[in-house]
Amino acid sequence: MLLPLLQQLISIPSQNPMGRDVSGPEYLEGRLADFVEGFFRDLGVRCERTEIAPGRPNVVGYFESPGAQRTVMLDAHLDTVPVDGMTIPPYSPTIAEGKIYGRGSCDIKGGLAAMLTAFARLVKESPAGAANVVMTCACDEEHTQVGIEALCAAWTRGHANPFRRTPDVALIAEPTNLDAVVAHRGATRWRIITRGRACHSSEPRNGVNAIYRMGRVLAELEQFAEIVRGINPPHRLVGPATLSVGRITGGQSVNVVPDCCTIEIDRRVLPGEDPVAVIDQLGDWLRPRLDFEIEMEPAYIVSRALGDEDNGPLADELLSVVAEVAGPHQKIGVPYGTHASTIASFGVPSVVFGPGSILQAHTKDEWLAIDELELATEVYYRFCLR
Repeated sequence: MLLPLLQQLISIPSQNPMGRDVSGPEYLEGRLADFVEGFFRDLGVRCERTEIAPGRPNVVGYFESPGAQRTVMLDAHLDTVPVDGMTIPPYSPTIAEGKIYGRGSCDIKGGLAAMLTAFARLVKESPAGAANVVMTCACDEEHTQVGIEALCAAWTRGHANPFRRTPDVALIAEPTNLDAVVAHRGATRWRIITRGRACHSSEPRNGVNAIYRMGRVLAELEQFAEIVRGINPPHRLVGPATLSVGRITGGQSVNVVPDCCTIEIDRRVLPGEDPVAVIDQLGDWLRPRLDFEIEMEPAYIVSRALGDEDNGPLADELLSVVAEVAGPHQKIGVPYGTHASTIASFGVPSVVFGPGSILQAHTKDEWLAIDELELATEVYYRFCLR
């Protein structure tokens, strides 16, 4: 069941537009949500589907274990990054030399398949002493994470959980090579705009070039990107804070002096840092160094960091199961973000765990080692027995 299931998941496109103005059947999570919803319905378990935005649902399935003393949340997102530049067919999963190839195989349809398989086994076998399980499949993890935010917020309103309580612990599927991720950075993303005055490019002195102004901003940001690494002590597991400029747009035509230029900032925040305050931190540093005004838009992504203050016992328990199945593994920190920090912010101890390596995620020939896929499936199942 496991490999054919993953092949089905890979073959259903669920690209995240990542804020781009694109459309087509390969974008958004609706078709994959249909499949996952059908999977839960076929098992005969309670299933809820919530449209977070047009074509962007969350799907949640529930396994109720008689006499269960706790509720475990298994979480795997539905979306993948785009397929631009891939050198393999993204939606035609192939198997070769112990690997399965295709977009999402590693991030995170492999983890999704492993969780669905473990969940189905729990339903079919109904083992004595198993936990209640809430399996959450949320939209838009790769960009704004509105899916998991909406799902967790529903707990505070007493919705979206038939057990009438938040989960006791959560495992979040991401490629960790079967290690337990107990800490990771968060991310704040926002736009900076410079304004100018448009004119004909044959007489550029009649205007004010917004791109030239942005060039001065970029030179200052390159300096600040080094400074920000030392503003706070590096975290022992996830390293230093970082800043990067990832996108720039400006101008309407080569023969018009541009009156507007926009860049997008990616600021990775450490556990304990305020992910909103970092915007003012940069503005306070940048504005005195410029002789023109800049505009700071509000953040369009505020993703918290995950600290390791409250999830140590959960990680120890998980690693004891991993050791039974796959030998000794360890607690680690990672520089990227996941759903775990949002779930943890609602008081649920959370650990990130799954098959595959982050080095294969988002790549031109994305693949997943099949042996890790099988081991992760067994770990998810055994963990829910405790």
